Amino acid sequence: MTTDPAGEIAQLEAEATAALEGAADLAALDECERVAFRSKKSRFAEMYQKLGSTAPEERRVLGRLLNELRGRLEALADGRRAELAAAARIERLAADRLDLTEVLPRRLAGHLHLVTQAREALEDVFVGMGYEIAEGPEVETGWRNFEALNIPEDHPARSPLDTFYVDFGEPWSVLLRPHTSPVQIRLLQRGVLPIYAVAPGRTYRKDTPDSTHLPVFHQIEGLVVDRGVTFADLKGTIDTFVRAVFGEGTRTRLRPAYFPFTEPSAEFEMSCVICGGDGCRTCSGVGWIELGGCGMVHPAVFEATGVDPEEWTGFAFGFGIDRIAFMRHGIADLRVMIENDVRFLGQF
Repeated sequence: MTTDPAGEIAQLEAEATAALEGAADLAALDECERVAFRSKKSRFAEMYQKLGSTAPEERRVLGRLLNELRGRLEALADGRRAELAAAARIERLAADRLDLTEVLPRRLAGHLHLVTQAREALEDVFVGMGYEIAEGPEVETGWRNFEALNIPEDHPARSPLDTFYVDFGEPWSVLLRPHTSPVQIRLLQRGVLPIYAVAPGRTYRKDTPDSTHLPVFHQIEGLVVDRGVTFADLKGTIDTFVRAVFGEGTRTRLRPAYFPFTEPSAEFEMSCVICGGDGCRTCSGVGWIELGGCGMVHPAVFEATGVDPEEWTGFAFGFGIDRIAFMRHGIADLRVMIENDVRFLGQF
C-alpha cells in the first residue's frame, strides 16, 4: 500500500463514483464496474492484494474500509442500472408505438346507426302529429303480451318455438316481448284517456334471419283511443306517416287480415322503393312491401284493461323500424344492418 492508503481508497471511491454515475447506457455501466471493482485486474483488487504486506492492525482497518467501499459502489451501480434500464424501456416503447391517428381519418368518426336514425325520424313525425312517445320493459309478463291482447292459449305465437321465454316465476309466464304491444296495455291500464301514443323499442322473435326478417329487431306501435275514432282515421294516419318518411309519391294499401287484438284488422303495405312497384327480389316480385298490421282495438282488450268499449273506440298499428330503415335507404337485405361493416354503415 502507499504511505496514505486511506487517501488512495477515497480517491478510488471518487473516481469510481464519477464513472458509474456518468455511464450513458447499460453496456458502459458494466465496463465501469469491471474496471473499478469487479475484475481481478481492477484497482480495487490491487488494493486488496496489497493488504498482505501491511501490519495486522492497519490491515484490519483498511480491510474494513475496502469492504465498506465495495458495498457503496455495488449499491450505486445497482441504482444506476435500474435508472438506465427504465430509460431504455421508455425508449423501446416509444420506438414501438403505433400512431393510430393515421389509421382512422376524421371522416370515419362514429355516428348514429341508421336504425336509430329511422327511429328518431319516426318519433319526430308522430310527435308532429300530436302523439306522445311511450316506453316499457323488454322483459314482460305473459298477461300483457297475450291475455290482455285477447290472444288465446293455443295461439302459435305463444309457443316456445316462436317466443323467447325467461326462466323466472311460473313456466311460460315471463318472456322477452315479441312486440311492443305490452306498452299499449300499460297505457290503457293507466286510465288516462284519450290516448295518442307510439311505443318504439327492441323486440324478440325466433325468426330465421333473411332479407326481411331478424330475430332481434325494432318495432314501433301506435295506439289511439278517443271518442268517435273510426277506421278512416286509421287509414289517414298510415298515409300521413308513410308519405312523411318516404315521400309524397309513396302509395299505401290495406289488405284484410286477422289479429286477435283488433277487429276489423288489416295489413298495410307500401309501394316497393327498390323497384318502384315493378317487382324485385325484395318485394318477392309483387311490387309491394308489407310494413305491419293494424285495426280497430278489439272490445275485449278494452274490457281487460278497464276501458268502457261503449264509450271509447280506438285503433292500433305496428311495424318494424328496421324494415323502415332498409326501405328508406333502398337496402336490399336487412341482414347487412347487423354485420357492423363500417364500409356500409359509413354511408349513412
